[in-house]
Amino acid sequence: MNSVDEREGCIFCDKSKAENDRETLVVFRGERCFAILNLFPYTTGHIMIAPYEHADTIEKLDPETLTEMMVVAQRSVSAIRDAFGPEGFNLGINISRVAGAGIEDHLHLHLVPRWAGDNNFMAVIAETRVLPRTLDDVWLALKDKI
Repeated sequence: MNSVDEREGCIFCDKSKAENDRETLVVFRGERCFAILNLFPYTTGHIMIAPYEHADTIEKLDPETLTEMMVVAQRSVSAIRDAFGPEGFNLGINISRVAGAGIEDHLHLHLVPRWAGDNNFMAVIAETRVLPRTLDDVWLALKDKI
């Protein structure tokens, strides 16, 4: 397991170092990341996947950590589908407060099971209003940057 950054007051650093997974709601521990139930879930089975490394954006994580986060997400979707039978899923990472991050100094991936008739993803997770742009405008803005 990678060493955990010593950060005071970071819920993800604190939970990753705790030993009682049931008490802390940690449902999986990998080499580079772990999965934890959201204490205030939007739906049944809402988990968060966080790296052990204390980082606030994906640019600071190595490719191996990002890959493991997605593999854990894949396994989690399968497990949640089997356990609760959701009709769909939302996966999202909110980077910075303006993007809806409630805990902005430690990156984490939300995995939210969805059922017909539940709340809209953006309003629930991002607490933000979507201001649409045309697909062409977005393409033009990104074509030389990616």
